[in-house]
Amino acid sequence: MATAAKVQTHDIVVVGASAGGVEALSTLVSQLPRDLPAAVFVVQHLAPAFPSALPELLSRRGGPRAVHPVHGEEIVPGRIYVAPPDNHLLVRPGYVHVVRGPKENGHRPSVDALFRSASAAYGPRVVGVVLTGHLDCGTAGLLSVKARGGIAVVQDPDDAAAPEMPASAIQYVAVDHVARLPELPSLLERLVAEPVTSSRPARQPVALGELEGEEPGLPAEIVCPQCQGSLTLGEVGGFQVFRCHVGHAFSFESLAIEQSEEVERALWAAVRSLEESAAITRRARARATGDLQGRLGEKEDVQLQQADLIRGMLLHGRAKERSDVAEGDAPAAPGHPG
Repeated sequence: MATAAKVQTHDIVVVGASAGGVEALSTLVSQLPRDLPAAVFVVQHLAPAFPSALPELLSRRGGPRAVHPVHGEEIVPGRIYVAPPDNHLLVRPGYVHVVRGPKENGHRPSVDALFRSASAAYGPRVVGVVLTGHLDCGTAGLLSVKARGGIAVVQDPDDAAAPEMPASAIQYVAVDHVARLPELPSLLERLVAEPVTSSRPARQPVALGELEGEEPGLPAEIVCPQCQGSLTLGEVGGFQVFRCHVGHAFSFESLAIEQSEEVERALWAAVRSLEESAAITRRARARATGDLQGRLGEKEDVQLQQADLIRGMLLHGRAKERSDVAEGDAPAAPGHPG
């Protein structure tokens, strides 16, 4: 007698969070049952240089046990796998990869890399969850989840400490569920118990290609701010992603931030170089005589003036940014839109 095929459920849950995420994750997992019939994978953006106590914090909240997995660890239901600091957490069929690959949107671990790898390995069995955070991390990854027949869940931006990540996901992705944080645990419990209805197969990633995009894209005529390699521009569902051949990836917003920081570093390096040149010129002038001494004095003055000009641009630009942020955060006056 033929054995009935096992009914597949949505037993792979991937969660991405950034600013405000520790509190959101703590609330979420505290209401999940210990024996949740799904494995949960979490990327929370944290400082890479310091150890993370997030697994211990989440485990104390009473839900499924949380761990920092090791490379090659087997996936089991009822467990929360938290990305270790400065490492990507990737999902492969039956086990996890923990690797130091190229940063995406300036982050390692990357929400998008986790979502993309899970959708490639498990297709329609995946539930992708985007929580609070700045910028647009998670949007490209959630598009991958949907493209493979998975379910897209987003925290209500009005309920998020930082609404940009969930708002971006809602803008670009055909989201299945938008819920406030207190509603998410029961929603996930229901979703992981539901049978998979999509027939779209998972796509196994090519060797060493877990961090690469779906398609190479077209030349962008811009260099990568992290490795100076050429960038290509690809698009999924109207959302555009820049990627270099090494694997660094950027949305428009994150690329603008990275390039701005690169320009600032270059300008501060120019200030240092000009001041060092002026110091050398000053020493040479002290040894010189006649017309040469005068010319060296003029050269030193020009170098110091150039250094002061660039420093003033940098400092005034920072002051203006702080002023703009303060004005943007200030409450609107009565009768005026915020």
